[in-house]
Amino acid sequence: MRMGLREANQRFSALVKAVKNGQEVVLTDRGRPIAVVRPLPASEEVDAAVRRLEKAGVLRVGRTPGPLAPFKPRRIKGKPLSATLREDRDRD
Repeated sequence: MRMGLREANQRFSALVKAVKNGQEVVLTDRGRPIAVVRPLPASEEVDAAVRRLEKAGVLRVGRTPGPLAPFKPRRIKGKPLSATLREDRDRD
């Protein structure tokens, strides 16, 4: 489908509807093609995308299964941070 810039501006919803239906729309300026609006390719499955990125060296899969390693709070010596903040705010 070809569409001039003025027509694309005036019938933008029709352009979007055509793209949603799988059509490519060639935008023209005074009859010369300048751009193509096309639907995005179907999304990859997550596992396939992870394997592709891992193979490309962009991603490294973690050693532990699950979303995150268990959180372990750290104990520090001294007064609690909340007390330090309260003191700091009271000085102002």
